[in-house]
Amino acid sequence: MTTDAVGTDPLPDADHLPQGEEKARAVRAMFDTIAPRYDLVNRIMTFRMDVGWRRRAIKALDLGARSVVLDLACGTGDMCVDLEDAGHRPIGADLSFGMLAAARTDAPLVHGDGLQLPFADGSIDGVTCGFALRNFVSLPPMLEELARILRPGGRIALLDVAEPPNPVMRWGHSIYFGKVVPLIGGLLSDKSAYRYLPKSVAYLPEAPELQRMIADSGFGDVERTLLTGGISQLYTATRS
Repeated sequence: MTTDAVGTDPLPDADHLPQGEEKARAVRAMFDTIAPRYDLVNRIMTFRMDVGWRRRAIKALDLGARSVVLDLACGTGDMCVDLEDAGHRPIGADLSFGMLAAARTDAPLVHGDGLQLPFADGSIDGVTCGFALRNFVSLPPMLEELARILRPGGRIALLDVAEPPNPVMRWGHSIYFGKVVPLIGGLLSDKSAYRYLPKSVAYLPEAPELQRMIADSGFGDVERTLLTGGISQLYTATRS
């Protein structure tokens, strides 16, 4: 593992997928490091498709205007800006101080762990999370936290990467995600971080298992939607 130039925690690398508290420290250090150019790299890597994916997730919440929506792992606040534009009242939460410091949103921001959120039971109308599921130490307790803070009938919309079902697209995507993304990230930001990020997809459960986790955590109407030919995926569900 490489050493964080800002703090003392090590950054993860592509040859080591940490677990438990080691993972939490490494992920926090990595995002602290890449925060200053995170948005720029995202736009270039996704050809701005990430903008459309976030807006699709917000629409899928299907919540009324002025709903209180938590964007978990909010990063620099892109989703918070889109939530506000959609007429909601966003709150951002992230484990990385660096990301929060680089945020470009007027929404309230909270430094917090997704496994222990500082919100009262049933106090939130909706939750979004963009491309961060694989960064949590464990998904079941995080999903249980979302169920705790959401009111009955509240909604979640969780985005992450996926493998296209089409074999040709899957081959091309694997080359791009495994080779081109680390190259772009290395040129514009931190090489070790962007070598690690494609490998971190290994943390994601298979779709049926993740849908079961969501249902077991207190959600109904669990649905998975593939976006842009299957290079990203959106999970939505309603608090029972």
